[in-house]
Amino acid sequence: MKKEEKETKPRVGVVNLERRGYPRFAVDLPIEYCRIDSSVSSSGRVIDASEGGLLLYLPERMEIGQQLRLKFFFTSGSDLNAIEMLTEVVWVDLHLGKDWGDYRLGTKFIDVSSADWEKLHHFLKSLSE
Repeated sequence: MKKEEKETKPRVGVVNLERRGYPRFAVDLPIEYCRIDSSVSSSGRVIDASEGGLLLYLPERMEIGQQLRLKFFFTSGSDLNAIEMLTEVVWVDLHLGKDWGDYRLGTKFIDVSSADWEKLHHFLKSLSE
């Protein structure tokens, strides 16, 4: 009697490959923002940052494609720094619930001055050290 050999099949599964072009860093920083078509500023928070964009919590819903002027604040040593930029909303998450009062959304950078880009780059680099 021959032993039957079992055929082994390669394992197949779902692999979640990171599609982001830049490493992301968890932060919790205040921002001021306004819609490009408005002069009314509001405040929110940056929850994670990269050289490609920001994850924001805002008190109001935004639409994909909406452009926002942002000013985000951080400390570096004993200095308080602010970076101004123009961003575009690339995704919007569901409202986190009325108790949270926040909407979560992802933005990409549209326009950042070279001086502010340098500040952002150094800030993010300091987070990776």
